Amino acid sequence: MNSGILSGKIALVTGASRGIGRAVAVELARQGAHVIAVARSAHSLSGLVEELGAACSPAPCELGRREDVEKLAEFVRTKWKRLDILVANAAIMGPRTMLGNLEDDDWREVIDTNVTANWRLIRHFDTLLRAAEAGRAVFVTSGAGSRGKMAAGRGAYAISKAALDALARSYATETEASRVRVMLCNPGLLRTDLRASIAPDEDPMSLRTPADFAPKVVQLCLPTWTQTGKMYDFPQDRILEFRGPE
Repeated sequence: MNSGILSGKIALVTGASRGIGRAVAVELARQGAHVIAVARSAHSLSGLVEELGAACSPAPCELGRREDVEKLAEFVRTKWKRLDILVANAAIMGPRTMLGNLEDDDWREVIDTNVTANWRLIRHFDTLLRAAEAGRAVFVTSGAGSRGKMAAGRGAYAISKAALDALARSYATETEASRVRVMLCNPGLLRTDLRASIAPDEDPMSLRTPADFAPKVVQLCLPTWTQTGKMYDFPQDRILEFRGPE
């Protein structure tokens, strides 16, 4: 898998052991990139490593832990001394309960994983992305964070995704004058374990798959991609701009 439009590029994908992250990792490798696959354990990455072979380097990391993210960054800087593509996909739903019933530890875990970890990735990889010929950062978000009326019982997740949107857009503004381009992407309803946990009675065969979505994510990672600070919405297959109150 060493030939393709991304041949020679180094890409880091979080949440790469399954679902969207795994599908994106496979597609990046298919397009020629070397993938640094991040998940909580080496065991969970074993299937992906077996599939991709030399095109994949496993990087076990608990993204909610500051020390683990620092070690991940040191690993990348020491071994490759560069990073061309960051796909920040890892996220958790957290308990489905009303905000007034949410425990401190549960709130903290959702925010640490879905927001703070992504800020730490920016903090530690910003220099490498800016140094790349065409640094690309893609953050997987959710429509849960931008609904006109929020769903009850999913507050921590929705709040974390709204914060992620602001984080990515802020980074896009800060890197406008550089060669870095920053995009959000909303997968909509896909056949994933996360979706199954939310809607256990839903027929999964009625949904599109992460493999359907992955090529769209990879398009945002290409050196030819020029837009920044916007969202690609998979259900509509279009780029959306964020707008303030009129």
